[in-house]
Amino acid sequence: MVLLSAPARVIQQILLHRIRYLDRAIELDYHLVEFDDVHYHIQASSSDAKTMVLSIALPAPPPEAVFSGGIPFGAVEAVKTTYGPAIQIIDPAESGFHMTLKLDLSKLPPDEDDRVELMIKVACLRAIVLGAPLRDVLKHLAAKVMAPEADRLMAVVHRPKESFFVIPQPDKVTIVFPMRFKDSNDSVLATSFLQEFMEARRAGGLNTAPACQWSPHPPIELKGAPAHALDANSGFVSFVILPRHVEGEKLDTTVWSLCTFHAYVSYHVKCSKAFMHTRMRRRVETLIQALNRAKPEDEKETKIAQGRSFKRLV
Repeated sequence: MVLLSAPARVIQQILLHRIRYLDRAIELDYHLVEFDDVHYHIQASSSDAKTMVLSIALPAPPPEAVFSGGIPFGAVEAVKTTYGPAIQIIDPAESGFHMTLKLDLSKLPPDEDDRVELMIKVACLRAIVLGAPLRDVLKHLAAKVMAPEADRLMAVVHRPKESFFVIPQPDKVTIVFPMRFKDSNDSVLATSFLQEFMEARRAGGLNTAPACQWSPHPPIELKGAPAHALDANSGFVSFVILPRHVEGEKLDTTVWSLCTFHAYVSYHVKCSKAFMHTRMRRRVETLIQALNRAKPEDEKETKIAQGRSFKRLV
């Protein structure tokens, strides 16, 4: 299985290249697009060698998702806590984007390793902004403190016009994903994949992983969710997150894995289709070769001693 990395790779490469040459004035202007309709715009001017600007546009939220000022609830606080004084939020954001950050390169940590670590965190902007509501709930779970949203259904956007649901409880958090695929073939493969995904949890070595359930019908935890959010052609996947799953450094990994779960499934569905197409093409080539070998060779004309000829089928 392949897990998607949290840092946006191109953003990370640009930032690491920039801090490698802090003494130079470099002109940058890149527009980038990531999966699930996340857009970036990163800029640097040769007239201001100590400043970079990074903007992010998020996928359109569904009606049930709670947004504040065009971004998920708690995202501003999460950005300020994560990045510190070297990075500021520009208000208002760049036109067409939901959040714009100003990077002051003169305030970067003096140690090179610390600078690299900070730039990698900046490349994780998507995870910090979109995962802010879920991270807040799981922080309360890790601290074994009752979350303010306890026992209340909460929608977290993760794809354009789509969300997954978080149900906080005192001793656990239940995450429910309505799985939707536009292509009918993808839906069939995803359903099979998710059923096997649920069975894999019972294998040895995975006993401590979050409990996973798949159902073709909405689970009881989604009682009260809007009807349009329960329209899923590949069923519903539920994870039960316990305090041990979000201890220490596990928190960020858990948040990112949950926020990109649909992309993870979609990636493996596409890989499965590609693998099956490759196998089918190879099988067809093998059958064609067998048919070619079965064809009779061209008729050959043979002359006898008297000068007459006859045709022999070989």
